[in-house]
Amino acid sequence: MTSLLLASASPARLATLRAAGLDPAVLVSGVDEPAVVQRYGVTDAEDVCLVLAKAKAEDVAANEDRPEDHLVLGCDSVLAVDLGAGVEVLGKPADAADAVRRWRAMRGRSGVLHTGHWLIDDREDGSGATIGGVASVTVHFADVTDAEIDAYVATGEPLQVAGAFTVDGLGGAFVRGIEGDHHAVVGVSLPLLRELAGEAGVAWPDLWAERPA
Repeated sequence: MTSLLLASASPARLATLRAAGLDPAVLVSGVDEPAVVQRYGVTDAEDVCLVLAKAKAEDVAANEDRPEDHLVLGCDSVLAVDLGAGVEVLGKPADAADAVRRWRAMRGRSGVLHTGHWLIDDREDGSGATIGGVASVTVHFADVTDAEIDAYVATGEPLQVAGAFTVDGLGGAFVRGIEGDHHAVVGVSLPLLRELAGEAGVAWPDLWAERPA
């Protein structure tokens, strides 16, 4: 078995990986996200999420307290949506007022949720690979009412996630449809992770916590 180290505090990512048969260790990165984006000078949504995923994976892989002999996975998600004045790249809302503003602008519209993945083979006898990719999914938002938006934001859930919405929580009822890998909207694309692991020389079943005899 090959072990995975998740460089993320997201409970949704962890739950998705566990549901897929993995049992990753978790070590949250200390990356200053705005500083990373500024350093790289990126503005496109796909570039933003990928450089942040890479920075998080590298930060954890360099942490002396990390568990050894793991594949290190960094992830980051951003939503690209036209709110009427051009496409905006949105991470987590700054506060409740920002979440309300976003929802009132994006209701009835569609956006693209981009999730960057970066995988580092930190195993002693591993490939040494450091590779990444982006999973992009179109999300169609329901035309929700002001009262529904206010109630949703009051729960605090949209303040914790990129784009101010979830599909696996209270926000699921406010999403009319998804085009693409729904796992990526939750925060980690299992098909993309399988491909990256394969490029690092690790077969997907080798990442399962338990394998049939």
